[in-house]
Amino acid sequence: MKKRILALLLAFCLLLSGCASLLERPYTVVEPHTEQPAVGEDPSTLRVESYSELVGAVLYLVSQCQEEGRVQLVDYDGDVEDALNRACLEVAREDPLGAYAVDFIKNDYTRILTTYEANIYISYRRTPEQIRALVNVTGASAIRREMGEALSAFQGELALRVAYFVGDAASIAELVHQAYYDTPAAALGMPAVEISLYPDTGIQRIVEILLTYPGDAEALRRKSAELTDAAQALVLPLQAQRYSQNGRLGLLMDLLPQLAAERAPSGADGSAHSTAWDALCGGGADSEGLALAVQLLCDQMELPCAVTEGTLAGEARFWNTITVNAVEYQLDAFADEPAPRSSTDLAALGYAWEGQPEAGGTIPAENPKIET
Repeated sequence: MKKRILALLLAFCLLLSGCASLLERPYTVVEPHTEQPAVGEDPSTLRVESYSELVGAVLYLVSQCQEEGRVQLVDYDGDVEDALNRACLEVAREDPLGAYAVDFIKNDYTRILTTYEANIYISYRRTPEQIRALVNVTGASAIRREMGEALSAFQGELALRVAYFVGDAASIAELVHQAYYDTPAAALGMPAVEISLYPDTGIQRIVEILLTYPGDAEALRRKSAELTDAAQALVLPLQAQRYSQNGRLGLLMDLLPQLAAERAPSGADGSAHSTAWDALCGGGADSEGLALAVQLLCDQMELPCAVTEGTLAGEARFWNTITVNAVEYQLDAFADEPAPRSSTDLAALGYAWEGQPEAGGTIPAENPKIET
């Protein structure tokens, strides 16, 4: 009891100190943790004195993937049968872990003088491996980062316990979309995405993401490794890390003719050439594939870069936003004459994209000078 009081006081003090701002800071906790309730004289029996402790005990059993457990209610003031039923229902329906992992929970109990001993029976719809694989995250950037790692490994399933959730399935789908372009070496075809949220409402929820890739995962891993090797073969001889950011941009511009030599728009049959593999290992790529290839090369050269998705004269188009010394440049490798341009001048050429600023960086008079 003293430990619980101290924990509450500590939480209250942190809240007064403004720690609510932590909700805006992304972080990842690899292993979810549920505090173990007190145990009775028998170590296999959990001891509780209140309804909230009873809910915590049932949730603890779920977190440990136990199918059966015994809970001892000591000096409990209230309807024990009603409390047990409500606690089991609350864990199974309202708690994120229970809603995700539990099929149903049953209970029975016996009275021994002033003490009640309850048996809890839990049926799961998730395996212990799935429950233990849950990753705790806070913030959209942490979700996006975890998605990027899952896509890089061609995982078929990812389940995240989100501590502060204000989005919906559509917002998660958008983060998956963004994470795809964050991982150009693994962006070998956008996977089909199925998203489920547990429970249906609430600030704390578990997000389950199922991914179906356009090909066998092992074959895609081999293809990704081939692509990474091709990118490294282009970049390593340049020793890009010896140069400033301006110098690295110059090195990238020197590589562009090799990428754009065989531009390959989508075929009349609907076939696409929209991956970095098409640009570096295949017969050529469209604007999406070239943008991913540029992203991959920039990653290799540690040059800040992102894939930008928009339109040109009303048609879908991809290019890159590259940051050099805090100035953003727009580079369309699929253009007839690729060059780093300001956002304003790119818009004047008919490009449009979400969040398009009214003004951007200035166009360099020539390709940035390579500096050592």
